[in-house]
Amino acid sequence: MPSKMLQFTRLAAAPPDKRQAEQRRHDFDEISQPFSVDGAAAQASRCEQCGIPFCQIHCPLGNNIPDWLMLNAAGRLEEAYELAAATNNFPEICGRICPQDRLCEGNCVLEQSRHGAVTIGAVEKHITETAWAMGWIKPARPLTERPQSVGIIGAGPAGLAAADQLRRQGYQVHVYDRHDRVGGLLVYGIPSFKLDKQVVARRAELLREGGVAFHLNFEVGRDASLDALRRRHDALLIATGVYKPRELMLPGAGLAGIHAALDYLIASNRVGLGDRVAAFADGSLDARGKEVVVVGGGDTAMDCVRTAVRQGARSVKCLYRRDRANMPGSQREVAHAEEEGVEFVWQVAPEAILGDGRVERLRSVKMHLGVTDVTGRQTPTAVEGSHFDIAADMVIKALGFDPEDLPGLFGAPDLRLTGWGTVKVDFRTQMTSLPGVFAAGDIARGASLVVWAIKDGRDAAAAIHNYIQAYGHPAGVDHRHAAPALETL
Repeated sequence: MPSKMLQFTRLAAAPPDKRQAEQRRHDFDEISQPFSVDGAAAQASRCEQCGIPFCQIHCPLGNNIPDWLMLNAAGRLEEAYELAAATNNFPEICGRICPQDRLCEGNCVLEQSRHGAVTIGAVEKHITETAWAMGWIKPARPLTERPQSVGIIGAGPAGLAAADQLRRQGYQVHVYDRHDRVGGLLVYGIPSFKLDKQVVARRAELLREGGVAFHLNFEVGRDASLDALRRRHDALLIATGVYKPRELMLPGAGLAGIHAALDYLIASNRVGLGDRVAAFADGSLDARGKEVVVVGGGDTAMDCVRTAVRQGARSVKCLYRRDRANMPGSQREVAHAEEEGVEFVWQVAPEAILGDGRVERLRSVKMHLGVTDVTGRQTPTAVEGSHFDIAADMVIKALGFDPEDLPGLFGAPDLRLTGWGTVKVDFRTQMTSLPGVFAAGDIARGASLVVWAIKDGRDAAAAIHNYIQAYGHPAGVDHRHAAPALETL
């Protein structure tokens, strides 16, 4: 087993083997094979141990990547896990679904010098799966039980990370979620071929064993108002995520056969979990035998096209108005989709959806990439006279997500929002306009990555701890007016 570092001079980058595309396109199993012990150690030993670790700098969580790579190379996996878990509540999840090619690995010095990045995500997954197998991962056992309670609205990555952090400090943590399983989009939005649902269920059970109470099928505004939860707990965290799909503002957008990406993915994931979904059973959300067109270029679009392949679609196309280099999704996911038979139609945008009561084709136009806009990306403009039709009997909208109207849903008109509809917070404290109510993850940041949600959840937990300790409210006391709303709000 390697113990020396800087082995990139003699070892090439070698990610774990993937299952063959022809095999994996017929099931929802994870596509990557696990590393062997020696294989993971060898790849970890390629690390250059940089004086300025750009991999760590470009990780939202600031993971101590060079250190746990070195420990893995030396065979000290228990210590490697403890170091990984010190900054990340769910390293086995990030190791699977983080877009490492845009974050840690994309900024690895070896990648920049064309030696091939260290396979950081795969090693992170290997370390954590070894820790699970060896029984090193234990539920929270706080040294002191605190009387104060914290309510968390949303059992996605931000809410779960905050729950874990707060429970380890001894707070009585209650998580409320409108779904019937813990995990949020980790369970219902991300397909199993990227993240096996048992991986999420395993973490949820660990949190339960550590004393976190989950209240599922619970909707704030229906089962209790936000005000009622404020009276019940010493602090609240809103971590609902963003679920409202952006619409195709086109003629024919109301035809049958057009679906929001999340509706489609949730149905597929529920069926995979053994649920009966009426819209899948009647064929509405089942791509089998259909000509599927997905509009969009992010990771959600990649999840949709790869799901459609596995459902047995006759053809699967992805329409994106820019080129491959300007695609917001992970290039790895694009490559996986291409391997599995997805056709990408670059620099094309739909102009109308045509059909007699039901979608039959998309009237599309070719796009030219012009001058850069304020974001630094080239602006797409339609090429005159380039219209053509694309056959489709199922269209999936993967254009991104916006926040729901939380003040209306929660019966909390004083909960202030930003111009984008996200919950407005003071980013120094993550507190909202309501004293003692905090927000984290996509509902405050806007639609983003799971790793950023974990980061925000950890930061919110620290802010909640500071707030409770500063004001010292005994559990059960109505503390809504204990702290003034911050002027910055």
